[in-house]
Amino acid sequence: MELYILIEAGQIIGIGPTIALILLTGVAGAWLARSQGVAILSRIQEETSRGQMPTATLIDGALVLVGGLLLLTPGFFTDLLGFSFLVPLTRDVWRATLSLWLEKQVRQGSVRIHRQ
Repeated sequence: MELYILIEAGQIIGIGPTIALILLTGVAGAWLARSQGVAILSRIQEETSRGQMPTATLIDGALVLVGGLLLLTPGFFTDLLGFSFLVPLTRDVWRATLSLWLEKQVRQGSVRIHRQ
């Protein structure tokens, strides 16, 4: 699917603009992932210093990491998905969905949490 979209975009807007868009989304994604990552690290430090377990913030961190990796992967579909992991509004939806899935996995015994 990704290859098909890239070929179609190249035929519609040209090869140069398509490559430029891919590079631009990579650069924008790296910048956004870095800025969001720094903010998340700060929140993790703040929450742990208050003695709280930063569960939601850790999930946010994982989503930002995956989003950044997706944006570095050439393609428009992966870019769209990656940006949805990086933008706080849509990341909230992903976090809620992932949290529900993880809770279900823990209840079913598919995932075990070991504490030391």
